[in-house]
Amino acid sequence: MVTPEKRAAAARLVKSGRAVSLSREFPKVAAPNNPTPAIHYMKRNIRDDSSGAATDYYGISYHGTATTHLDALCHVWDANGMWNGRNPEEVITFDGAKWGSIEHWKEGIITRGVLLDVPKHRGEPFVTQEKPIHGWELEDIAKEQGVTMEPGDALVVYGGRENWNEVNPLWGTAGAPSRPGLHASCLKFIRESDCCVLVWDMMDHSPNGYDLAWSVHGSIFAYGIGLLDNALLQPLAEACAQENRYEFMLTINPL
Repeated sequence: MVTPEKRAAAARLVKSGRAVSLSREFPKVAAPNNPTPAIHYMKRNIRDDSSGAATDYYGISYHGTATTHLDALCHVWDANGMWNGRNPEEVITFDGAKWGSIEHWKEGIITRGVLLDVPKHRGEPFVTQEKPIHGWELEDIAKEQGVTMEPGDALVVYGGRENWNEVNPLWGTAGAPSRPGLHASCLKFIRESDCCVLVWDMMDHSPNGYDLAWSVHGSIFAYGIGLLDNALLQPLAEACAQENRYEFMLTINPL
């Protein structure tokens, strides 16, 4: 649904030229909520005539709750298989995926983004475990902000993760039995929005209460959309409030 016409329409949303990054800092520091920290080495190479160059090495295991990353269509599945019923035993190999992998989005995803600001709607700093984000709440927020989802949009849901981190620094700890986020009831809104990608900071509410292996992450194999996990959305929420508009051109550029 992200056609050339959709990209051109997204470009027409640029008014002020303001740029906001949604990427978190490269997570090199080990922590309970970053059990597989990224690696970065820099080397200073000396050449003749006192010249030189700096070179880098990067290593990263990017799934989890520490790194901003884009989930491709091969990422998760259930008993019925992957998107369109593909068999993970045939598709997923040690050397990479034979179908639905990230290189199919190597040109980037350029489309209209729509931010739904849950903390602003609630008048609270962040989403809590006791009050997950529900699908009908997303409907109310869209109406309140005066935005309408269109086919091929990027749905951006801000839950207030930075404020949550100040109070709960171990959010997203690997193996944790519970965490705040989007309730499974959001699946209906996501499907009916016809979005191409979900951009979020707090991910699935857990436990999901429906005995599902995947709840909102199931959008990948159920609806065929990408998920941009662990996005840094507080600066975007602040920019949208200042600009008094919640639609913008979004570019996602996976490695």
